[in-house]
Amino acid sequence: MIKRILIIGLFVLPAITSCSQKVNQVKVLNDLKELSSDAYEGRKVDTKGGEKAAEFIIKRYHDLGLLAYDKDYRQNFTFTGRDGQVVHGKNIIGFLKGKTDQVIVISAHYDHLGIIKGEIYNGTDDNASGTCGLLAFAEYFSKHQPQHTLIFAAFDAEEEGLQGSKYFVNHPTVPLSQIGLNINMDMIAHNDKNELYACGTFEFPELKKFIFNNSDKPKILFGHDDPKQGHDDWTNQSDQGSFYAKKIPFIYFGVEDHKDYHQPTDEFKNINQEFYVNSVKAILQVIKNFDKNYSVQTVFKNNQIMK
Repeated sequence: MIKRILIIGLFVLPAITSCSQKVNQVKVLNDLKELSSDAYEGRKVDTKGGEKAAEFIIKRYHDLGLLAYDKDYRQNFTFTGRDGQVVHGKNIIGFLKGKTDQVIVISAHYDHLGIIKGEIYNGTDDNASGTCGLLAFAEYFSKHQPQHTLIFAAFDAEEEGLQGSKYFVNHPTVPLSQIGLNINMDMIAHNDKNELYACGTFEFPELKKFIFNNSDKPKILFGHDDPKQGHDDWTNQSDQGSFYAKKIPFIYFGVEDHKDYHQPTDEFKNINQEFYVNSVKAILQVIKNFDKNYSVQTVFKNNQIMK
């Protein structure tokens, strides 16, 4: 995730009848340990480690039977890096057809910082955690047909200024008019206070009613999305910002910064494993509720309902 500053959020959560969540705890933790291991060299865009990460995701998409818009699930793109050089990135895009053509995009960026001065920045929380959550959700819905068509987007080059998601919304695999919601995850594995933020309801308050967690593990809080908060507003600080720029409603799940953020110590051994598994379960619960009850024919903009 790009740089952000801490803020105290607001507490919310309507109570909803409990329902069991199908998340393979062992598998999601093993995926996270693997994807953030030294073998992937920090997953920097346009590196061998980044390519290895892309291949990891592609294999899982293939094994789960996700459909592809482009060959091999890749959406290739280029951009000019901060050093003026051309950088080659690759989004990994798969989808599952729902009972309608209305689309929800579930996303996470898989790139990180790579190797800096000889040290590998593995980015376990940022953002192997969101990527492996994405894979867990793809596995669930591959076994339970969704109502909406679900696009699973693993974005590249988020750390370079949201380049992958910007390319996606400017070269969408379906008409933007069909995309009614983006659910993005960036850093969902490391918090000592049992707090996970769901950002986006300041601009789109009608989305609040879809967000709940039966177990209160973790506590889902609203906040970090008021533009008056300046740098404490996370709206444009991860890939959901690219969707918001196209007036597409979003919910972004993430945690506040911690001591290992953008440090070589952002490693598997330093995350909160129980918190991570519970976060994946809670986000799946929210996705299921959006899939069942949300109408993408209604678009929320500036606290007004536009049809």
